Amino acid sequence: MSANTTAEAAPGSPDRDPRERGAAIDGAKLVRERRLNNAKKNWALFRSDVPALLGALVLLFFVVIALAAPLIAPAAMLDVTKQLDAPRYAPPSLEHPLGTDGLGRELWVRILWGARVSILVGVAATVMSMVIGTIMGLAAGHFSGLFGGLIMRIIDFFIVLPSLLLAIVLSSVLERGVFTIVIAIGLTSWASTARIVRSQTLSVESRLYIERARILGAGHRHILFRHLLPAVMPLVLANTTLTVGGAIIAESTLSFLGLGDTSKESWGTILKNSMDVSAATSGYWWYVLTPGIAILLVVLAFTMVGRALEAIINPALRSR
Repeated sequence: MSANTTAEAAPGSPDRDPRERGAAIDGAKLVRERRLNNAKKNWALFRSDVPALLGALVLLFFVVIALAAPLIAPAAMLDVTKQLDAPRYAPPSLEHPLGTDGLGRELWVRILWGARVSILVGVAATVMSMVIGTIMGLAAGHFSGLFGGLIMRIIDFFIVLPSLLLAIVLSSVLERGVFTIVIAIGLTSWASTARIVRSQTLSVESRLYIERARILGAGHRHILFRHLLPAVMPLVLANTTLTVGGAIIAESTLSFLGLGDTSKESWGTILKNSMDVSAATSGYWWYVLTPGIAILLVVLAFTMVGRALEAIINPALRSR
């Protein structure tokens, strides 16, 4: 074969057959179409799951009212100096849909503003937990020897350590505020995610294309970010929705114990205020029930959405 023929056959040659270039373009198009079809198929599966769809609608409702709280209920409605003539501990009625608290403030207004803090803390703490857990899980599953063993021991330490107790200690030591609660929850709830990611990483590591990448000279960074991370991300995203509910409960617990930011409304703060006046034994049942139902609905909604995403990622769960 002549040199000219070889040059014409080279992939980078300007004289390359246009049909070959078209085949390459068609290949990229096929990849996009396949991803779009997978997305449509996953959406159809999610839409067919009635509990998950209801959970998504509940989450959308709470997110909308949290974002629109300043428009629906101006902050002045929380000012106790402007509620001097408002009835105290008024039960739910047409005039007071969810009742009032001991300072005459409408509970529905406090629920709206509390949703902003509770959902924000839950999502932010979960994102922080997922980032830490994913990094530690990938490292523990990919690296072997002393380094991998050391990371695994750190994960085991945080698993056996009571996360709520550690969060209480951190909230007590650090300056009180929303950011402190996010740090306290995020730093104490990542270990379970790390174990899940490590298990998935070990499974992916045993596949042939990872071995082929190593033989071709791929380094740790290439394998971690080009192969392992994309493989574990669907599982991480599904686990995120399941973890947000726990983070919201943790925030409510810390606020209920008086470790939250008292200058910010949250559902846990409302429960703390109701406990301070013994609302449960004094007949002010709406004072306890309203924030409790809000927490229950959001946590249950996140759980239902998370279970559906988990079943989509792992088809073996659909028959259970």
